[in-house]
Amino acid sequence: MQDGTGKPKLRVALVHDFLLDLRGAERVFAALCDIYPDADIFTAVYDPKGTHGRFANRRVHTTFLQRLRPTAKTFRALMPAYPYAIESLDLRGYDVVISSHSAWSHGVIPDERAIHVCYCHNPFRYAWNAREETLHDNPALLRAPLAMVLGRWRQWDTTAARRVDRYIANSETTRQRVLRYFGRSSEIIPPPVETDRFSPVPLSEVGREYAVLSELMPHKRIDVAVRAFNRMGLPLVIIGKGPDSRRLQRLAGPTIRFAGRIDDEEVAHTLARCRGLVVTATEEFGIAAVEAQAAGRPVIALRAGGVAGTVVEGQTGVFFDEPEPDALIAAVRGFDALSVDPAACVANARRFDVSSFQRGIERVVNETLRGELRRTPRSTLRRSPPRRARGLVAPR
Repeated sequence: MQDGTGKPKLRVALVHDFLLDLRGAERVFAALCDIYPDADIFTAVYDPKGTHGRFANRRVHTTFLQRLRPTAKTFRALMPAYPYAIESLDLRGYDVVISSHSAWSHGVIPDERAIHVCYCHNPFRYAWNAREETLHDNPALLRAPLAMVLGRWRQWDTTAARRVDRYIANSETTRQRVLRYFGRSSEIIPPPVETDRFSPVPLSEVGREYAVLSELMPHKRIDVAVRAFNRMGLPLVIIGKGPDSRRLQRLAGPTIRFAGRIDDEEVAHTLARCRGLVVTATEEFGIAAVEAQAAGRPVIALRAGGVAGTVVEGQTGVFFDEPEPDALIAAVRGFDALSVDPAACVANARRFDVSSFQRGIERVVNETLRGELRRTPRSTLRRSPPRRARGLVAPR
């Protein structure tokens, strides 16, 4: 097959860890797919319904784990098998491999002559920067075997990193982690945010309710917001679902409501009318913070991670310095959210629109194809993936 110039058309493979729902990383991957409409998709497991049909018109290749039909609720039980599964994907004949990685997708084994560009959301959290939290979440008797599993995962991960020709990081936080854990340099290209989905409303339509938009996981520290708003007696809506839902609902007082996972239109409607978005975790980038600004609303965020580069203090939001209710309370009470200019929030959010991301990805791929910064020869050494430890609680 040839392209419009008469040259052979390059075969492109796009790889994502898993496609079971449609959250931040999957939206990034969808924008990546739009750059290469003819590319094949590879992933460990795939759920067309859970991803709202976003990839229904694409050729999606999965692994042997697909036979177990895992869902967004059950896939974590298979965690130790994913490195082996991702290595089993057949990428022979593809000229370009682009992986979207936060767990294991950078471990694919490309054709020897192919280039492999990895867009890294974060190195696998549970084996690296959240290792101690992962161990703490398991019973004491299981921590030693789980530590061995995570140790073997780290060994596999560092070997997998040698198969990548070029890394792209989604933020400075991720860039530093890729360098520290894998010894690899990377360029920062912020993830795409569908800013066109959002638009501000007149301030007269902005309510008293603050918002949280997040997967409900322990490391997201949503309990900080729940405790703070309980004490202030202010209304807070929590958008999202996850393993921490029940605990948070038990903590919540009468001014806090849980909206669950809602569709894009309702998210845009809620963000545009909230007093401000509350961010309590260290996000590698933090797409929700940019979405809130695209809707014309400010962000009240922990001063850590990606939000330091996406929120302009005093203009589009305010920071607090400790992940504690007292610090959040002081930030909320000391910040007049209605004084923020919605137009300034929108203008700041547009720096991170989809087109900027796509131009950056195409540039890096083309540079790598021309041989700039390519690492050769590629190592295709296989390491045995971590064995599943009987009775261990899968990372949440």
